[in-house]
Amino acid sequence: MGRTAVPITKDDLRRALRKQEFVIHYQPQVDIATGRIVAAEALVRWEMPGAGLIPPLDFIPLAEQTGFIVPIGEWVLRAACEQASAWEKSGLPPLVMAVNLSARQFQQQDLAIQIADALKKTGLAPHQLDLEITESHAMQDADFTLSVFHDLQVMGVRISIDDFGTGYSSLSFLKQFPINTLKIDRSFVKDLAKDPKDEAIVSAVIVLAHRLNLDVVAEGVETVAELDILRKHQCNRMQGFFFSKPLPAAEFELLLASGKTL
Repeated sequence: MGRTAVPITKDDLRRALRKQEFVIHYQPQVDIATGRIVAAEALVRWEMPGAGLIPPLDFIPLAEQTGFIVPIGEWVLRAACEQASAWEKSGLPPLVMAVNLSARQFQQQDLAIQIADALKKTGLAPHQLDLEITESHAMQDADFTLSVFHDLQVMGVRISIDDFGTGYSSLSFLKQFPINTLKIDRSFVKDLAKDPKDEAIVSAVIVLAHRLNLDVVAEGVETVAELDILRKHQCNRMQGFFFSKPLPAAEFELLLASGKTL
């Protein structure tokens, strides 16, 4: 039986922030050519007393609506940078840490200052931070997005467009915005081995990205057949349950230390 959703209120979110009930799980991104873990995506979870682990879909919409997503996002950014820096200082292979930016967080006027402060305080190199924003959020105000992306580029931070292909933007934004990576949405990956149209779309995205000197990450990879198709089309990286689900920090550290490869 599935877990019954727990009703969440604004006061619950306020208390969770005050009592530091949020945690981060990390999902590996694997270089398909070498099979090695090269990055981790930081995914927030909520350990609610008496209710267990609350998945994001049960609280992120309310956090967005109430504005609590901003302090939650700021905490995730700092904590993820600190964790990546700590792993490297312990002797583990250096990683790129991918952190999602919500629409509200991205619109903060002092976002670049927050990011610079997080990097300075944690000692993480700018090129080891990859900020992910969805295609639809990036296109809400193209001029504003271009300005923010420019500031981040000057800082040396990596930028990824998440859920690529699910928005309604013009492809012209790919040449206008200084981005590093496209993430192919899971909706195009899950039927990759069964639907030739999905393979055609994924192949076209990879070719387009590579012509623009961009990397490509496929999300939601769950089968060897999907991986084989992505490898055939020279996709750069994958993440998904085929390799590993999102893990608590301690478990991710063990996975990284084990040297597991595809």
